[in-house]
Amino acid sequence: MTPKTLYRILAFAEAVTWTGLIAALISRAVSGPDFLTIAGSLHGFVFLAYGGVSLLVGIDRRWKPGLVVLAVVSAIVPYATIPVELWLAKRGLLEGDWRRDADGADRSFLDGLVRWFVNRPWVLIVVFVLVLVTLFVTLLIIGPPGGRH
Repeated sequence: MTPKTLYRILAFAEAVTWTGLIAALISRAVSGPDFLTIAGSLHGFVFLAYGGVSLLVGIDRRWKPGLVVLAVVSAIVPYATIPVELWLAKRGLLEGDWRRDADGADRSFLDGLVRWFVNRPWVLIVVFVLVLVTLFVTLLIIGPPGGRH
C-alpha cells in the first residue's frame, strides 16, 4: 500500500466517523437512542490512527513540520481531512512509494527510523497498533472530552 492510499483511506475514515459522532450527538439531543459512547470511541480511535498515519506519511514524504501539523490538526475540524487530502494529492505531496533506501537527503533521526520501519512492515504494524491501543486506553481511563455526563 502506498503512502497516498493509506493516507486517503484514513482521511476518508476520519470524515466518516465524524458523521457517526454528529449523528449520535443529534440522536442524544432529541432523546433518541444514545450511541454516543460507541460513535465517540470509534471516532477517537480513527482520529488517533489518522494522526499517526499523517505523522508517518509526512516524515516519509519529507513534508515540512508545519504541513504535518496541518494534516494532524485537520482532524479536529469535521470533514476537513478530505479537502486536506485532496490538496496534498493535487500538489503531488502524497506521490511515490515508501522510501526504503537512504538517499542522502535524510534530515533527522526520524527519517532513518521511518525508513527502518517501512522496510519491516509487520514490525511497523505491530508497533503502530500497540502505540495506538495504549494511547486509546489511556485516554479512555482519563475520560471523554468535557468530562463524563
